[in-house]
Amino acid sequence: MKKVDMTVKAPHFYTMEGEGVGYKAETAMVVDGGKIIDFLDWETCEELYQAEEALRLSHHVILPGFIDGHMHTACNVMRGLAQDTNNWMMYGLQPFDNAVTNAERDAGSEVAIIEAIKAGTTTLGDYDAEMNNVCRFIQKIGARGNIAQTIRAAKRRVYKPGELYELDDAQGEQELARNVELFDRWHRKGDGRIRILFGPQGIDFVSPQLLLKVQKIAKERGTKIHMHVQQGDRETYQIEKRYGKRTTKFLDDLGYLDSSLITVHLTECDDEETRLIAKSGASMVVNPASIGIIDGLVCPSTVFQEAGGSVALGSDQAPGNNCHNIIHEMKNICMFNKLKYHDPEKMPAWKALRMATIEGAKAIGVDDAVGSLEVGKQADFIAVDLNFPSMLPVYTYPMRNIVPNLVYSARGQEVALSAVNGKVIMRDQKILTIDEDVSLKRIQQYPELIGNRASKEFFEIHGTNAQFMEEDKL
Repeated sequence: MKKVDMTVKAPHFYTMEGEGVGYKAETAMVVDGGKIIDFLDWETCEELYQAEEALRLSHHVILPGFIDGHMHTACNVMRGLAQDTNNWMMYGLQPFDNAVTNAERDAGSEVAIIEAIKAGTTTLGDYDAEMNNVCRFIQKIGARGNIAQTIRAAKRRVYKPGELYELDDAQGEQELARNVELFDRWHRKGDGRIRILFGPQGIDFVSPQLLLKVQKIAKERGTKIHMHVQQGDRETYQIEKRYGKRTTKFLDDLGYLDSSLITVHLTECDDEETRLIAKSGASMVVNPASIGIIDGLVCPSTVFQEAGGSVALGSDQAPGNNCHNIIHEMKNICMFNKLKYHDPEKMPAWKALRMATIEGAKAIGVDDAVGSLEVGKQADFIAVDLNFPSMLPVYTYPMRNIVPNLVYSARGQEVALSAVNGKVIMRDQKILTIDEDVSLKRIQQYPELIGNRASKEFFEIHGTNAQFMEEDKL
């Protein structure tokens, strides 16, 4: 009998192997050294393996941990402050963003990461201006991080509609240098759980020269570029005014469209532009709830997939989306595409689940390690409680309803256990590696301070939400 670190027995597994969802019934998964080493039936497992930790999950389904491809967890300290408004970035978010300190952003990140893990996310694709403390927190909590640090040359202030951003090359170079420092300090740290990417905010926020320098550095280091691309009419306007062409054409001419690029949103891409990006080898992260709320649009992820590209789901940021929950995004990507195409068969639940797992892992470049439950891969997995009311009743014949119920009915509380590298980091909705209460109490001290600092600019701009406040509608 071989001694191993862990065995996991459950009545249902979705491994994501093959082209579907890789369903296995009454299976045991064997984990040793942080990796999956075997799948076999329950009885044979008992005969062959002695586990230091034997998980018996008798009324659960086991899945790969969810991939959140694009997050701005630092913005979580401003949750709920920029919905229901046009010109979201400048007139909604910016007055508060200008008032927030790095310490307050770190507090927001911690709560967002806690929220995401409790809803089944094990890989966090975070992206903001200062990521050292986020890396430390992810390392401590035991999750997996795919981290980009913002590189921006545009000066940070509120710009009026139609005003071109003021680019400061020295600022852009400094922020690139900080991204390099982050890479040198954190890439492959935390038992390999943390990977560092390069994060130009968007081609409207940096010069072409800086974009090419970022590309060269990223390729030399064998990592990827994580960048908002054609993310709104604001960006399209900026690029057309500066360079006389649309974003996709500009990037193609610059030689930027290849497998080193993760494109986020593609909000303003038409179908032809979307296909060009997909066929170039670049990947996509779609954030259905965020873009639905802040732009009222459905991004072209279906066209991207049909052109052969890989697409991940992302939760984006809490001032626009209000949550970091990939189950929420799975439901929205299905619902929005059915509405967009007037077709109830568009984007079935199983495809959304693949986007949250193996397809998402491919899109952000971590499928060598995670995204599916296969021998040789890292043991990142979650257990969903099928006795939770939103998952009942369970059918297995003539069809299984577990995946539809997970995508269309679950809310996140159904996730009973999460493990990364074969180590349980959350059980019964309680994270085991940190004191959650410290983070939850810390964030509550900041709203009054931030609000007071932001109030003057908020009311001067007099956007939709300022008007709602005056009309007693908030």
